[in-house]
Amino acid sequence: MYWKIAIACLAGLSTVVTADLHDQKEIENCPVGYALTTYVVTVVKNSTTTVNEWATSLPGANDWQATSTQDGIFTLSTSTPRPDETNKDAPKSAPTPTETSPSPTVVEPSQSLASSPPLSPSPLAGGVVHGQATSYEGGDVDGTCMFSTADYTLPAGIYGAALSVDNWDSAAWCGACLSVVGPSGNSVKIMIVNQCPGTCGLNNVDLLPGGFQQLADLKVGRINVEWEIVKCDISGPLFLKTQTGSSKYWFSIQVVNTNVPVRSLEVSIDDGKTWQSLSRREYNFFQNPSGFGVDFVDVRITSVTGETIVVNNVSSAAETRTDATSNFH
Repeated sequence: MYWKIAIACLAGLSTVVTADLHDQKEIENCPVGYALTTYVVTVVKNSTTTVNEWATSLPGANDWQATSTQDGIFTLSTSTPRPDETNKDAPKSAPTPTETSPSPTVVEPSQSLASSPPLSPSPLAGGVVHGQATSYEGGDVDGTCMFSTADYTLPAGIYGAALSVDNWDSAAWCGACLSVVGPSGNSVKIMIVNQCPGTCGLNNVDLLPGGFQQLADLKVGRINVEWEIVKCDISGPLFLKTQTGSSKYWFSIQVVNTNVPVRSLEVSIDDGKTWQSLSRREYNFFQNPSGFGVDFVDVRITSVTGETIVVNNVSSAAETRTDATSNFH
């Protein structure tokens, strides 16, 4: 057993890592929105198995794979999109938040996920994150996640909030609930309904006034916080809502009121024999630009915890709501 060094570029819940197993440090510039962090790792054997075993313990690591890039160097990666990847197909009318407070700074590597103490025994994904919280004015569900188009009302006790663009990950955390703990130790549960623009800062959240006031006086403006993704504890079923313009020739749909975040959405037109995965747009709609050529489809939704829910006979027509019979546990 011996110590080795690994260099990580961290961006909240998305991680790219280069691990060194032969006393060689391969340090590259991190992509926009990533912070460079150094890990000290205990290595018990020299193989890609060791790298994979270590990688799975990192925050947010779900599907790690080690590959040798040169003698002694192994590169680890996931399929999670980088936060600086944008979608050119997003509608120009997608709303964005209005910043009413100064821009928070990017979290330092010393505040990275790997060194954070747990807030609860079993966070859903990504572990505990250190960042800052600010506040902004807006409607409860207005914003880039487009929940306002679904006529959605937030469950009691949950406040709307915007997540930093540096953590956006192609709307992967739209509808996710976060438990946010303020500097005084008091906490609030928020749901991500919006995106906080480039001035927001890595790992930072922008809360609507009602949520921010659960942590501090609005006059404070900015506070240090810790947050983690948790279950929303929603008792009712989730539902699907097609976008304006959706049809059997251009299919676009979103998932609303989920108890845990959605990882993927698939569609079947042959009674579940085969499934086609849809891409998620920056504004939280899963789309097939060619449509499916039929008026009704079956939809399979998978959560970040791996649970699946199938909703049958979902209409392809625009602005149509279809309720599931259950929600993620």
